[in-house]
Amino acid sequence: MSIVMESQDVDRLSNMPDEVLSEVLSLMPTKFAARTSILSKKWRYKWTLVTNIDIDVHPFHGLQNCCNFVDRVLDLCQTTEIKLFRLRFSNLWVQKSSMTKWINDAISLNVRDLDIQFALLELPVSFFTCKTLTKLRIENGSDFEVMDWQTPFNLPCLKTLDIAIFSDPSLNAFRLIRGCPVLESLSLKITWRGDEEDYIFRIPTLKHLKLSVPKCASIINKVVLNVPNLDSFCLDGTWCSLFVMEDFPSLVSVSFSFSEVRFVHLYVELLKGITGAKSLSLDRASVRLPDASFLKFPNLKHLEFKSGYRLNWLFIFQFLESCSELEQLFIQKPDMEQPCWTEPHSLPTCILNNLTTIKYENCMGREDELQFLEYMLGNAQVLKTLAITFNSGLVEEETRLYAKFLKCPRASRYCEIRFLGKSFGSASR
Repeated sequence: MSIVMESQDVDRLSNMPDEVLSEVLSLMPTKFAARTSILSKKWRYKWTLVTNIDIDVHPFHGLQNCCNFVDRVLDLCQTTEIKLFRLRFSNLWVQKSSMTKWINDAISLNVRDLDIQFALLELPVSFFTCKTLTKLRIENGSDFEVMDWQTPFNLPCLKTLDIAIFSDPSLNAFRLIRGCPVLESLSLKITWRGDEEDYIFRIPTLKHLKLSVPKCASIINKVVLNVPNLDSFCLDGTWCSLFVMEDFPSLVSVSFSFSEVRFVHLYVELLKGITGAKSLSLDRASVRLPDASFLKFPNLKHLEFKSGYRLNWLFIFQFLESCSELEQLFIQKPDMEQPCWTEPHSLPTCILNNLTTIKYENCMGREDELQFLEYMLGNAQVLKTLAITFNSGLVEEETRLYAKFLKCPRASRYCEIRFLGKSFGSASR
């Protein structure tokens, strides 16, 4: 009986279907995909089958080399549909004629996802009515506003829009937004907020909204949100605005990350507008709210106080009083105004009936922190998990705290205490 052995020199990768090779090469930056042309004659033009064109100026030796490469890629591209066209030029000034040509070429190839970072941008006429675009990201990499789009937009399939501009959103961003009739996700970043104009968002299809203003003059304007299908809302930076929530019936997740809050009454009104949320994350807000009892969050299941949020223990328990259905509490490295523990006069309903998970990160081992955690252990009757991350850096201290918590009375017989620190890595009991 003779056995014929199959040759071990078969190049299985090269013999894969072009459709599969195209998918593989499209997963990497286009510059690296193009380098496969040196493998063999068979591979010389395989990279031109890519459906993703992803080019960043940084790996190239000079801006002109990068521009020449973009020209070559678009000239040789063999696909009839570009899934992703990403050009990242940071704050470098590319000739407007070049950028216009590249975007026009991508549109002629039925681009679906367009991601452009630039210092100068002039859009081709074909862009304003592009029917294939479903996702768009535009970032102005300079502190000089150059966009002034006069032509009305009509992007009938655009669902995701991420736009970062320097200032004056009414000149560009809002014109673009109004031309997206099926928009579902919007991220708008305004580098410098100095106008008094009201911002009005009436987008019935919108599900996800993120608004960011890193720098803001002390100007109080109005932000009107009429977004009946909104699921998640993220707000960060510095805002000097009165938020008017006209229609928020579907709101699930809210995240606020403020570098500064200059007007407490505006912040209070903002919190009142999102009381229907199921998840709330508060981060880095330099604001003191002396009384949180006026707030009611009847649907809230998940609450986070993240790094730098100024707190006191009274405020935390007032907040818990307003969240009768709360199940998860996450506290990360709080900035305590008064690191002094005072036991609350009454026990919030959620601690008795609903709270199942507590995570306390970056515990410094202060006496007030330990008293808070002991109180929660002794009163949370349905608690399943208490996770504590220590940040003292002292092995002996962390070991002592570990032993102390294991001896604490637990109101819930099913509660598991998990520890993370230098002395014991990760442990649970």
